[in-house]
Amino acid sequence: MKIGAFSMSLAVADLAKSRAFYETLGFSAMGGDPDHGYLIMKNGDALVGLFHGMFEGNLLTFNPGWDQNAQNLDDFDDVRAIKDVVAKAGYDVEQEQGGEDGPASFVTRDPDGNTILIDQHR
Repeated sequence: MKIGAFSMSLAVADLAKSRAFYETLGFSAMGGDPDHGYLIMKNGDALVGLFHGMFEGNLLTFNPGWDQNAQNLDDFDDVRAIKDVVAKAGYDVEQEQGGEDGPASFVTRDPDGNTILIDQHR
């Protein structure tokens, strides 16, 4: 299954302090908007999303249709097909958003309770 770019999405208490910390580690902002409470930080192929006031906890994020540079991929599995596989395997699917095509997302949890966001932007 092709689930796209991987990033860690962190719920942060102070976006500016978190940005400064990750910049110390060599990350730079590649997307997001501090005025809207989030930044996407990149160092090589490593992506970390910093989100203030959007999530209760940290989560793993996959973006079908994007590579690690947020560039469109020609070959990827649609988020709805991924959701169907997850649900048919017996895992809970939560917070579904989107229509029959285009951008959509859902949340699931791994067996240890870690939150997984599958978030397709195209």
